[in-house]
Amino acid sequence: MSERVVLVGYGPVGARLVEGLLPAVREGRIELTVVGAEPHDVYNRVLLAEYAVGRTDRDGLDMSDRRVAEDAGARFVLGTTVVGVDRDLRVVRLHDGIRIPYDRLVLATGARANVPTLAGLERAQRHRSARPADPSALDQGTAPLPRGVVALRDLADAEHVRAAVSAGQRIVVLGAGVLGMELALAAAEAGAEVVVAYHSAAPMNRTLDENGGRVLAAAASAVGVEMMHHARAESIVQRYDDHGQAWFDGLVCADGKVLAGDLLVLSCGVGARTELASVSGLATSAGVLVDASSRSWTDPNVFAIGDCAHVADPADAEPDGRVPGGPSGLVGPGWRQADRLAALLSSGVEGLAAVERPGVVMLKAEGIDVVAGGAVDADPFSHAPGCHGPQVTLWADPARGAYVKLVTVEGVLTGFVAVGMPRTGAELTLLFERGSELPADRSSLLRLDAADAGMPAVGDPFAADATVCWCNGVSAGAIREAVAVGEPTVACVKSATRAGTGCGGCVGRITELLAREAVPA
Repeated sequence: MSERVVLVGYGPVGARLVEGLLPAVREGRIELTVVGAEPHDVYNRVLLAEYAVGRTDRDGLDMSDRRVAEDAGARFVLGTTVVGVDRDLRVVRLHDGIRIPYDRLVLATGARANVPTLAGLERAQRHRSARPADPSALDQGTAPLPRGVVALRDLADAEHVRAAVSAGQRIVVLGAGVLGMELALAAAEAGAEVVVAYHSAAPMNRTLDENGGRVLAAAASAVGVEMMHHARAESIVQRYDDHGQAWFDGLVCADGKVLAGDLLVLSCGVGARTELASVSGLATSAGVLVDASSRSWTDPNVFAIGDCAHVADPADAEPDGRVPGGPSGLVGPGWRQADRLAALLSSGVEGLAAVERPGVVMLKAEGIDVVAGGAVDADPFSHAPGCHGPQVTLWADPARGAYVKLVTVEGVLTGFVAVGMPRTGAELTLLFERGSELPADRSSLLRLDAADAGMPAVGDPFAADATVCWCNGVSAGAIREAVAVGEPTVACVKSATRAGTGCGGCVGRITELLAREAVPA
């Protein structure tokens, strides 16, 4: 008898689980039903900014072929919402009253954009404690965002941004995280007038140290992006068109300054979608609480993966009920969760969860190279001689847009920032990934970006075992093998290995590898 698996959420992580379950679906061992809130097939949300500025078309966002899964026997119910779960009867209830039974329930509901506390946006905020009278509004505020305000979390948002960019309008980006900066730089390059407002002293403050962020801000200003630091946003102002409809007209800051614009893009972080889990009586914290096998703390028949999943050991819960950690926010760990869960649901084999290393963040922007990984907040002047704590090495050339910070413990790189130093950044990424010791002469790393630079200090970043795609864990050797039996194109590599289908930050390295392989020895 087949086991009924219901998957709630058809984003990139949910789609990865579907792919992993297809062999068992074809064999009749699993009866799979996928429920998705959006009517579209799965697409890559990480690349929405690329679509919004015209760098890729709609087809470039597609990640999976639903027809293959349907031919295998999977059932899809898209454009609908799960509003309740009866865990005693093992039934999910849709907003139209339809009930779907399950033996195993998987939540892959992802995350939503945070709506900041601004006057004019109050009704669009979603409060976790709220219990709407209409269960279909479980995931919404009491009103949509005002016209001219988007969060760039779905295709509809991307269409609004795309129209503004095409018209050369003025776009205000609130928040200067990696996604906000990528959008701002790409929109400016495409011809839009862009201003970025952020409360901190420097952009990307959760990823970069302040000095690295200031070098990035200067580079962004140099290409036409207006950077507004220490801008504490308080409210929005609206204008009214000829039909009496209100539209965003400007962002008001605490100092009284008004940042006028035609479109406001909110880039203020995300929060896990846990409302369905909460109303179903499942334990939640920063996300749906699950163990290393993605199994709910509350119900052994319920699982959660991706941005909605808070992986933690129940023994780590603090006396006051708080649970450290939270969802990773990166697609790579979510995909690995999906792969392990597919094996568990298909064959009962529980794969060991790998210890996730701190992620490497790369800013995808033309002509501005930024990469960082690990903890980078260590004070360079706090290390005492003979102390075994972190040591910090700094090098800065702000006038030329270059900055490097290295944090090491007993010679091993534990955190780094590289701005405007692409070869050094690539080498540091390799060192960080391998947990390798830095060379005794730290300055040798800086010379990698010199015009007469030789070979990397540690090794070839395109060696067979070197990771090219961190989202999917694809090595240079695996890419060469795929090209040997296919075609030397990025599209072929994506199809054969999945490299380049996540955040997109490795596409440049894939292209460089293909170019190197095409040169006769």
